Amino acid sequence: MSNSKTQCIKQGFDYRTADNNYSDVKSFVEVHIEQGKVLETEQKTIGIVEGIVGQKRYTINLKGEANHAGTTPMGLRRDAVVAFSKIAVALTERAEEIGDPLVITFGRVDPVPNTVNVVPGEVTFSIDCRHINQAELDQFAAEIDTCIKQISKEQGVACDIDLWMDEAPTLMDERLVGEITKAAEQVVGQADCKVMPSGAGHDSQIFAKYVPTAMMFVPSINGVSHNVEEETKLDDLVKGIEVLKQVLYQLAYEE
Repeated sequence: MSNSKTQCIKQGFDYRTADNNYSDVKSFVEVHIEQGKVLETEQKTIGIVEGIVGQKRYTINLKGEANHAGTTPMGLRRDAVVAFSKIAVALTERAEEIGDPLVITFGRVDPVPNTVNVVPGEVTFSIDCRHINQAELDQFAAEIDTCIKQISKEQGVACDIDLWMDEAPTLMDERLVGEITKAAEQVVGQADCKVMPSGAGHDSQIFAKYVPTAMMFVPSINGVSHNVEEETKLDDLVKGIEVLKQVLYQLAYEE
């Protein structure tokens, strides 16, 4: 047993592995800030999470040819950044065409040599792609692969595609979602509730593998998260806690 596991046990924490029996845990219910703008934009108070999106993350490397920026005519270039730009635009437009809840993000772009007077001969970039439906996610992943290879060929660059994360969507327990829905409608009214996917990963994603799990959101002001400006209105927090209290009471005493 590793030292960290030993220390957990010494401090009174019952360290568990994936093989442990979770029969003593009836259910897991989580309340969280949305970390987005949907609830605030639609003026909703409680988000009822139907599931947590699946994610595919890639590292893509394109190799063309570095050359002098002034002496290499446009038609004779194998510009890796131009190829990346065409890929980013094509896949972004396709994602917009398909629509929510599909999202794609190009969060990191590293050109080489990253110098003002050199045609970039290489670029490495990331792709983060998410959807709540596995089939839709897989279909778009196939389009990503085809798009990268096709544009790379057209631009005369070599491509290497590394899919290093492939996380399946996690659906919440239908019965618990129903309990949250009932409690939320009692606390804030049906018009102030929204059934929605979670675009971010959460603890519920882990617990759902072992016990019935559900979660709900309260609004984030301006959709800001992981930032010192992160904030939620006190009244929204109070309503979220009230919904949670009713759900937990129902699960503990009335079933």
